[in-house]
Amino acid sequence: MSEASAAPVHDLSGTCWQFAFADRPPAKAATAADLAAAGLTLRPCTVPGNFELDLLAHGLIPDPFHGLNILGLRRYERTHVWYATRFRAAPAPAGWMSQLVFDGVDCCADIHLNGRLLGSCDNMLVEHAFDVDGRLQPENELLVHIRPAVEAAEAYPYPPAVAAMPLSWESLYVRKAPHMYGWDIMPRALSAGLWRPVRLVHRPPERIESLYLETLRIAPDAGRSQQRLQHALTLAGPPDGCEIAIEGRCGDSRFSAVQPVRFRAGSLAFDIAAPRLWWPRGYGAADLYDVTVELRRDGRVLDRRAFRHGVRTVALQRTSLTTAEGRGEFVFRVNGERIFCKGSNWVPLDAFHSRDLARLDRAFAMVTDLECNILRCWGGNVYESDRFFDLCDRHGILVWQDFAMACAVYPQDEAFQRRLRDEAVQVIRRLRQHPSLLLWAGDNECDCSWAFWLQRGDPNRNVATRATLPAALQQEDPLRPYLPSSPYMDAAAYAHLTAPAPGAAPQNIPEDHLWGPRDYYKSAFYRSAVCHFVSEIGYHACPDPDALRGFLTPERLWPYRDNPEWTLHSTNPTAGTEMFADPAYRVNLMVRQIRALFGDVPENLDDFAFASQAVQAEAKKYFIERFRAGKWRRTGIIWWNLLDGWPQLSDAIVGYFFDRKQAYWHIRQAQQHVAVIVREEDDGRLTLVAANDTRRDAALQVAVRDVDAGTVLFEGRAAAAANAATAVAPLRPPAGQRFLRLEWHGDAAGANHYLAGAPPFRLADYRRWLAAMPELRKTNPRPLTGHVAHGRAAGRVPVTPAGRRSS
Repeated sequence: MSEASAAPVHDLSGTCWQFAFADRPPAKAATAADLAAAGLTLRPCTVPGNFELDLLAHGLIPDPFHGLNILGLRRYERTHVWYATRFRAAPAPAGWMSQLVFDGVDCCADIHLNGRLLGSCDNMLVEHAFDVDGRLQPENELLVHIRPAVEAAEAYPYPPAVAAMPLSWESLYVRKAPHMYGWDIMPRALSAGLWRPVRLVHRPPERIESLYLETLRIAPDAGRSQQRLQHALTLAGPPDGCEIAIEGRCGDSRFSAVQPVRFRAGSLAFDIAAPRLWWPRGYGAADLYDVTVELRRDGRVLDRRAFRHGVRTVALQRTSLTTAEGRGEFVFRVNGERIFCKGSNWVPLDAFHSRDLARLDRAFAMVTDLECNILRCWGGNVYESDRFFDLCDRHGILVWQDFAMACAVYPQDEAFQRRLRDEAVQVIRRLRQHPSLLLWAGDNECDCSWAFWLQRGDPNRNVATRATLPAALQQEDPLRPYLPSSPYMDAAAYAHLTAPAPGAAPQNIPEDHLWGPRDYYKSAFYRSAVCHFVSEIGYHACPDPDALRGFLTPERLWPYRDNPEWTLHSTNPTAGTEMFADPAYRVNLMVRQIRALFGDVPENLDDFAFASQAVQAEAKKYFIERFRAGKWRRTGIIWWNLLDGWPQLSDAIVGYFFDRKQAYWHIRQAQQHVAVIVREEDDGRLTLVAANDTRRDAALQVAVRDVDAGTVLFEGRAAAAANAATAVAPLRPPAGQRFLRLEWHGDAAGANHYLAGAPPFRLADYRRWLAAMPELRKTNPRPLTGHVAHGRAAGRVPVTPAGRRSS
């Protein structure tokens, strides 16, 4: 939970650390002196950090993001790494509890304090706390020995019941971000390190252990809401004279309640009159209450917690199956109101996660600029920081949170389930207070892995997502919706599956991932998809040439054919192990997509990059608008994805260096809260539609013009009903290939466009048409001139006000 405590905290992060590494550990390695005596070199480093970035900072490896250099990291996958620091510790007050807290250790580690083993950990994804009462000295030495994750994986059995992609077998038992083993969007970089802060925390003898403030219900007229505060305490004796008190404020709305403590755990129920509600972006204000909870004894404050709380309810209405006619459902309700979801999949911000936080604010600014109202935290990633969720709370961004499993058949044994349950409980307790948290999902695409890709049968036999995680959620967060997988196939769905194309998900479930052939984006696959909600859909594009120069060697910049650097940075995270049958699969996707829209594939880099971005932009815009125009037959679209976590050619609309592709500006148009769009009917007719994702009606004045001819195809008034897609008028399809500009003003103002006609289009025509839409002109920061400015300082390079990273 994102909360502030009265307990003092000593931050041990910073530059007063050293690291050492070796292929084999010395016989004795409990102190830094032991390492030095064994001949290991201790070098300065910074925590949070990652082993590869420490090597890079000392010039021991070249920039792993440049050229084929990432392949060189395979040499370090069996390396042992040590991190050491010395720190002073003032004695804690008498009776207080002291803990060393590691917010992120990657991954299997032994912790030594003053030469003695303090404890061990084996999960990158959660924090680890170690009691140090009686072990602290005025001056202390902390040594962390991180053992290779690959060696840890070798200790487990691999029965026929488990299965994974070629690069991911080592990930099945080791609790580490799945993408780090190599993915089609990320390189293989197993890493090691203290990737989040390290803290020394002192806690009082009588204290608050956990809190959870939840909204039970809101009156239909929103005049009152019922709240409940669950609390668990540590008390030094009987609870006589103890009380728990809560108060909160949001603008002019306030509440307070006090209750005697009768036992170390309990709940406090109270009402808020005329509450200020938390709403998703576009649907209302994301109001947050500043809340303080105090534990008191005889009027004296023993412990205090402060956090923010959003008054809101969430629900998911879904059916097992759906049909082409829409006889099914998958829709979220917030405060009883249906919410049309539009936003991005949230994937790793960086292949080296110690740099995530430095990239977060700049990435999140684009989320709000694009008027997203949802982010899906993908299951191949780490669990995001408290700051990420605080930003989502503040800006009204709903969060769909996968547990960290993806595209595999995970172990079913009791020992693994215990580890998964412990991880889930910790993650749930940390995140459940956030009003932005909309949904827990058990994993990413593991149902598809069971049923199709890895052929292990009925996914409803998966103990992890059908028993372990639901039990943890029922215990820790019982009111929030849960989806066992995405896409999810319950027993009824599995019994009535429509056979998919090879590699595709089933096509009769209400929530789906629509990847398909990546041919023409209006082909039958996309037009005939029956799902109500699409939680993954994307299209590939090449970054700008200047961005490519930042991570490709000059001799491999062009052409794309038989180019190992293009292949590595677009599909295959290692050499010799292919993610797809064709090593250049994603490069060839771009070629096919360009040919589908423009007929010819350019033979120079500038035109190729522009054409690929144009196709991606028009495709993603079409997907978003098709779903918005079909509201409420369609209920949401989470496209793939906003930002790259390493330099690559990908479905992302923003490159690793924050260079925005053309799709950024197209999506910015398509996701305006109130937008006028052109809907293509099944019989070929066109309908002008006003899509309104707010709770207020909007009166608009609309004009549609042919950019080339200058003629007006429509001009008139439109009533955009609240939270609906309203047909404004039929639109006569213009003859041939045309580019239409749509403008509106009134209660909302904006501009959009529509590309009319059948492909192939001339690339020169598209360039000219795009110039007629100033809203679509790309405005990127000045590009990097080389990879060195990015790589040398391991993500801690300052950013100048102009947006360039200084060297």
